[in-house]
Amino acid sequence: MRILLVTDAWFPQINGVVRTLATLKTHLEQRGHEVLYITPDLFRTIPCPSYSEIRLAVFPRRQIRRMLEAFRPCVVHLATEGPLGVAARAECLARNIPFTTAFHTKFPDYVQARFGLPARWSYALLRRFHAPSQAVMVATQGIEDELTAWGFHAIRRWTRGVDTALFTPGDTGLFPDLPRPIFLNVGRVAVEKNLEAFLALDLPGSKVIVGDGPHLATLKRRFPQAVYTGAKTGVELARHFAAADVFVFPSLTDTFGLVTLEALACGVPVAAYPVAGPKDVLGQQDPQQPVGVLDTDLRQAALAALGIPRDRCRAFAEQNDWTASVDQFLANVAPFDPGATFAGQALA
Repeated sequence: MRILLVTDAWFPQINGVVRTLATLKTHLEQRGHEVLYITPDLFRTIPCPSYSEIRLAVFPRRQIRRMLEAFRPCVVHLATEGPLGVAARAECLARNIPFTTAFHTKFPDYVQARFGLPARWSYALLRRFHAPSQAVMVATQGIEDELTAWGFHAIRRWTRGVDTALFTPGDTGLFPDLPRPIFLNVGRVAVEKNLEAFLALDLPGSKVIVGDGPHLATLKRRFPQAVYTGAKTGVELARHFAAADVFVFPSLTDTFGLVTLEALACGVPVAAYPVAGPKDVLGQQDPQQPVGVLDTDLRQAALAALGIPRDRCRAFAEQNDWTASVDQFLANVAPFDPGATFAGQALA
């Protein structure tokens, strides 16, 4: 199939959504599909207000129309609800092209945390965006339940996988001078990630933050005792995971938390709040042989996770490879006949 995927989240952003979409592209191509991604780097962009690292495409619809006509896809998937997603949605509706969407990020909660705008207003806008979708793909049951409560329909599961060849346990030689144990967090350094809840904990050893974002300078001022490494990718990222003793995930708003699986693949147990995302990922664990600890007392969770064997974490992650994720994605998409759809249509 010729698969067109539209995403406002793309490199040089470093986050779970970008890593998920990049890995999906690789696996789809390995299966013989022809894949085209429409991403912000193909357009004139401006920085996102309050988050300059994110670039927003400016008036992209005409160019998207041309790309649709030239590629003539069999499948269209809109991964995000930003300017590219909105423009592609409008073009699909104008041409009666079926499409699917995904709910990767709880933007209403982020907007409320940053600007105080009630979440129900943002959810109303997102519900309108996703309403024509043939399938709204979500990673977990918890997020499906939340969206159902907000009035979303046609929700389908699209789980996540982890690259167990890249993320592996081992002595990486990092942080030889830091007091142990090492409590690690990886991800965007933004207010919605609730990192203060982690950095304020009274824990032994050291706290390490891997990542970059608009909240980094504030955290460095408030919590100078923590170690801030900046963003890492690829092998370097995997080495940082493997060097930790516990991965602490304080977010209350993530729809999945791919980093939790990456930590487990490196043999690092997880401590998190019992909320959608972590609860769904760790909900598969054997309660008699846990690989993580969920507790409303994050300090207690982090300390309890220290006793979890690393080989158990690795074994759990190995059950979550990318095969099932790609199978689900392909089962959810809505193929159509591009010959009939684009026949006789001229570009405006």
